Amino acid sequence: MSVPDAPLDAPPGQPRKAALAAWIGSALEYYDFFIYGSAAALIFPEVFFDESDPATATLLSLATFGVAYAARPVGALFLGHFGDRLGRKKIMVFTLMLMGLSTFLIGCLPTRDQVGTLAPVLLVICRVLQGISAAGEQASANSMTLEHAPPGRRGYYTSFTLNGTQAGQLLATLVFIPVAALPEEQLLSWGWRVPFWLSVTVAVVGYVIRRTLEETPAFTQQAATEGVAKLPLAVLLREHWTDVLRVIAGALVASVSTIFTVWALAYATSDSVGLSRSSMLWVGALANLVALAAIPLWATLSDRIGRRPVFLIGAAGSAAMMFVYLWAISTGSYPLILVLGVATFGIVYSAANGIWPSFYGEMFSTRVRLSGMAIGTQIGFAVAGFAVTFAAQIAGPGGDDWSSVALFTAALCVPPVLAALTARETHKVPTDSLGERPAPKTVGREQVAA
Repeated sequence: MSVPDAPLDAPPGQPRKAALAAWIGSALEYYDFFIYGSAAALIFPEVFFDESDPATATLLSLATFGVAYAARPVGALFLGHFGDRLGRKKIMVFTLMLMGLSTFLIGCLPTRDQVGTLAPVLLVICRVLQGISAAGEQASANSMTLEHAPPGRRGYYTSFTLNGTQAGQLLATLVFIPVAALPEEQLLSWGWRVPFWLSVTVAVVGYVIRRTLEETPAFTQQAATEGVAKLPLAVLLREHWTDVLRVIAGALVASVSTIFTVWALAYATSDSVGLSRSSMLWVGALANLVALAAIPLWATLSDRIGRRPVFLIGAAGSAAMMFVYLWAISTGSYPLILVLGVATFGIVYSAANGIWPSFYGEMFSTRVRLSGMAIGTQIGFAVAGFAVTFAAQIAGPGGDDWSSVALFTAALCVPPVLAALTARETHKVPTDSLGERPAPKTVGREQVAA
């Protein structure tokens, strides 16, 4: 993937390096995060929960998937504060180390048969650590790439973070395909652990990539002139509270991803549909492969026509496409599922997913950008994470009421649409002017807002 030349006021090569660090770091980080989703849908109900009640076991397993999303707002408060005070680079290194450690430990956990109810408790603790890590990863990587980006290319550059996220999801799916094909006894004893053990590379590779990355010119200038905020959260809530609410609403679009990745996978492989694990994992793999190409294209389009219209295409389009995708699963027609799965997740959802890093990041000033993005997105993502649990309940006792789940997902896409409609268009605003409020205009002796 080609990266354009650096702006004149940036250190030589740093925008390219920031984009590469964001891509690889996010890919490694979200490989860890998403292998949990596959395991929660396919493996954990039998390994960590009571097998005598499969429906309840599946529900509890999917709830542990959502636990990380509940932990993410807490992580956002903590990591956002230090990211706006100490810089983007330190948080990027810390989050990778934490994710690598917590994921490796999941692969080492004893099962329910070995230690009883302690097993799911330990699983939840590790999942919480994953959530805290993920809370700071995207916001710090997005801030790093946005603040290094050349004028007029912020959408493209910041899309590398989400492109890396999709690459991590693709890698997680590809790793799970041969694992899911193992004989049942091997799969449930040691096979499921292998993808989690591989995460030890996260700490090593992430440190090597990110340790030489320079802090952004915007943050460095802010620290040297006006200084960093002692309490970024206070500044954020005083000056940008409406934008925080807007980002929370916009982040609910991530429900499309969690429903597609986890609930639809569990539904398709359930007794009511009966598709194989491997075949459905390939749907996710191909959809993510298409997303790798679609995300930078949508981001480039947003640099030309604006963030709002591209985000609206993704949010409104995803609401409609989830109906046809879940309907396709209900038919059991694999070719239909494959085509509509790629169209829904790989193409349409990528419009919103690929440009939200620039869209949200441009709402805030340098002093509070990392806090604003972290807190706003992670509260919204927390709802998206538990959307899977709600979907499992909405689907009824048989778990096959797909139309209600599709309607629920579409309803969660309404706030993102409203957020985009009420947001300012910022794709042409200079980086050092982002987050500024319009100056008042003087009319006679009175002042009115511009």
